[in-house]
Amino acid sequence: MGEARAAAWRRELEAVHRRLRDAIGVARAAIDRGGDAGPPSRDLLLYCHGFCQALTGHHRGEDTALFPLLVAADPALAPVVSQLKQDHSMLDHLIGALEKALDRGADPEELHRHLDGIEAVMETHFGYEERRLGPALDALDAGDLDRTDLLGPLA
Repeated sequence: MGEARAAAWRRELEAVHRRLRDAIGVARAAIDRGGDAGPPSRDLLLYCHGFCQALTGHHRGEDTALFPLLVAADPALAPVVSQLKQDHSMLDHLIGALEKALDRGADPEELHRHLDGIEAVMETHFGYEERRLGPALDALDAGDLDRTDLLGPLA
């Protein structure tokens, strides 16, 4: 893999994080358009479930492909990766609660509270991940792996 490709992994991660921030904004807008109580609109379900799937897919790619590569290249990153995986577990729990609220037709205020919690953890997680893994990502040689294998469906 060329030097330019290796140096791009940090930028790839940051781009995925930007897309996920945009996706949570789209989910919020869908909630706001949803109006009063009643069955959730198709748009709301599409955008909220889509955001949940994108975030989960991103974390799954990191857990199964990216993190093992980084720890193999630099074993000192193991505690950082362990913390990031704990964040992923917390976000999985929060996403599950949002999906349950969507399935039962929760009101917009409750849905926003769920997104607020996800967004708070997500932002802290993204900042920590970018700071702590940035140098390792700059040096990463991911071999033949595709960026979606490492960073999920929004890569």
